[in-house]
Amino acid sequence: MSNEPSFDPQAVHRYFSADCFNKAWDLIDKTDRTPDEDEQMIRLNQASTWHWTQRSDCTPQNMAIGYWQTARIYTLLMQLENARRYGQLSLQEAQQEGVQPFALGYAYEALARAEAVAGNKPQMQAYLKQAHQVAERMTDLEDKEQLLADLDTIR
Repeated sequence: MSNEPSFDPQAVHRYFSADCFNKAWDLIDKTDRTPDEDEQMIRLNQASTWHWTQRSDCTPQNMAIGYWQTARIYTLLMQLENARRYGQLSLQEAQQEGVQPFALGYAYEALARAEAVAGNKPQMQAYLKQAHQVAERMTDLEDKEQLLADLDTIR
């Protein structure tokens, strides 16, 4: 009896890395989540991130985005230490060679958002400044506009 699965594991990882990310994002956008949906949002994000780590095409950029989503979720749930931790992980990945600037900008966005919720305005401002500096260097206008719009929501 073979231990080989009857399906393509890489195809499964490709599917679930994206599907779980998108389903977590749907819950992020939902304004009236239940506590069960909050837990589901965390599980979906963790599953997405894990499936990315199993993909042969996983890059630091993919991980930066996954960790950014994790930070965003924990900020929404007021779990600020986790939000900061995953914001820092996103930043570490986004600083790797070959990662697109928007991932770096969003790592700073995640950290600024966490500090805003924590009430740490000086640190929030420092991260916002870094995110704006990244945005100034971005050449993809659509990514730049999206980042700037998201930064404008942080107070």
